[in-house]
Amino acid sequence: MSVDPRTLVVALVQAASGLDPAANRDALSDLVPDGTDLVVLPEAFARDFGESGSDVSAHAEETTGPFATTVAALARERGTTVVAGMFETSGDPGRPFNTLVARGGAQADYRKIHLYDSFGYRESDRLSPGALHPVIIDVQGFRVGLMTCYDLRFPEHGRALVARGAEVLVVAAAWVAGPRKVDHWRTLLRARAIENTVYVVAVGQPGPRYTGHSLVVDPWGEVVAEAGEGPEAVRATLRGESLAEARRVNPSLLNRRL
Repeated sequence: MSVDPRTLVVALVQAASGLDPAANRDALSDLVPDGTDLVVLPEAFARDFGESGSDVSAHAEETTGPFATTVAALARERGTTVVAGMFETSGDPGRPFNTLVARGGAQADYRKIHLYDSFGYRESDRLSPGALHPVIIDVQGFRVGLMTCYDLRFPEHGRALVARGAEVLVVAAAWVAGPRKVDHWRTLLRARAIENTVYVVAVGQPGPRYTGHSLVVDPWGEVVAEAGEGPEAVRATLRGESLAEARRVNPSLLNRRL
């Protein structure tokens, strides 16, 4: 039986963004490490959401603007791929996109599909949803699907990415803290890994406003790395051999009938 020799070294940067976009950009240099294949920062890292219901349109940028340009330069300098969240200008000046930019070894823009109209929030009042187009990037031979925060609660989104070949699901989040929220976060991440036999790499902003607990889950559903509530960076190595073995023992993707 052939062995899949691929490896992917990932860094999860659980750092808080502030309300000053320039300060957030300046922080990137200290946050993006060397020696990794993929670095993931949280949702809305270019500029935090601010108070609930705030108008963020004044802080939206093009994906060729200052934030994405800084991310791209650092990714080239460190020889990696960086994924990070920002608000992107849209056709509706008052409702930008909530976008993940991937720059470096891979380049893509993913605009959040599922807006957070839940738990008393109305993200769709201030943001526009992205097109129903799952986004996958290639990083070191791995197919990596991109998701943002509330997308996690929709299993069909993860399955759509896997149906297009994703072997790793990246979830960048600002998962708001509250009762049951850490349990939901960990449970849903493990479920997405188990049901799709994929690695899940999930990064959130830290407490106290958000939950933290950035983590990596393997295709068996085991948590292989996890941060606490506060600012922290963790690393993990994803292995093609583990992915292949999980899919051999549990061929649920091959057994699909619907």
